[in-house]
Amino acid sequence: MAWEEWEQLKAEAVQRGSTRMQLNQNPADQGGDGTQGDLVAGHADLESVGKAAHDLFEGFTAYSGHARVASVAAAGGLKAEGYALGAALEHVAERWSEQTKTLLDACAHISNHLRYTKNQHTADDSYIAGTVSSIATLDEGFDDRKGH
Repeated sequence: MAWEEWEQLKAEAVQRGSTRMQLNQNPADQGGDGTQGDLVAGHADLESVGKAAHDLFEGFTAYSGHARVASVAAAGGLKAEGYALGAALEHVAERWSEQTKTLLDACAHISNHLRYTKNQHTADDSYIAGTVSSIATLDEGFDDRKGH
């Protein structure tokens, strides 16, 4: 915006007598589900990601446990028979266990973070609505002091 344009807008505002603060806002009726506020964290796609992460956590916990137990048992059997492959399989089973924990932690983190985000956005939206709605009360107080 050029300086001249800014000066013109200020002059027009003075002519209109608009010296009070004005908040931009969305039109009251925009359709949708009737909820108030701009922050929406309940989208079906986010919910499906959270559910998929939770389902993966639940399913993978069981299946990875079976694989680990079977691998450790096989490794023990091979080692007992003197096969070097037993130690290698044991090493693979240990790495499998470590990687499984990492994946399960990531799934839990995704699911928990989405749940936290949804709750936090709801709380933030409520706080913002309360703060913005109190501006009218504050404005009335200033009007009373001016004698309007």
